[in-house]
Amino acid sequence: MNNYYIHPSSILSKDSKVGKGSKIWQFCHIFGKSTIGNNSILGQNIMVGPNVSVGSNCKIQNNVSLYNGLKIENNVFCGPSCVFTNVKTPRAFINRSNEFSETIVREGASIGANATIVCGLVIGEYSMIAAGAVVTKSVRPFSIVMGVPAKHMGWVSKAGERLDKNLICKRTGQRYKETDGNLYEI
Repeated sequence: MNNYYIHPSSILSKDSKVGKGSKIWQFCHIFGKSTIGNNSILGQNIMVGPNVSVGSNCKIQNNVSLYNGLKIENNVFCGPSCVFTNVKTPRAFINRSNEFSETIVREGASIGANATIVCGLVIGEYSMIAAGAVVTKSVRPFSIVMGVPAKHMGWVSKAGERLDKNLICKRTGQRYKETDGNLYEI
């Protein structure tokens, strides 16, 4: 008996694993050797894998494809129709499956609707990617990036609140410190 939910219209390869309490909704396809952690939610029309890792407590919204080379850590939010790539210079007439670039989305990051993440990057812990952004460079932890191409526009707290010059989260009171272009919890 499964300790997760999978909609009858979805397909789960036998060599993939889904953690306890996870929910996989309509028209999803989880390809071989992929893993989904505990209590994660995959909306409708999600493609995972092969060889993709999705952590625990993640929310992958509708119409997202998670390609080979992608690792998503725990507590990550992927907004509707966000896009991940896995080859830097694709051509339909050249097989580049041995050139997949690893992309890592670190703990607690949020990716907005319709954002595009070019492969081979690291999306830092608790960072926030604005809706529609095109991310062409790795993103620092706690950074908010937006635009085309995406640029650093400030800092966000672990709770996802935009930080002002005092670097104190309005929601939680957590204090932060900026050192050498990076943000740290105090």
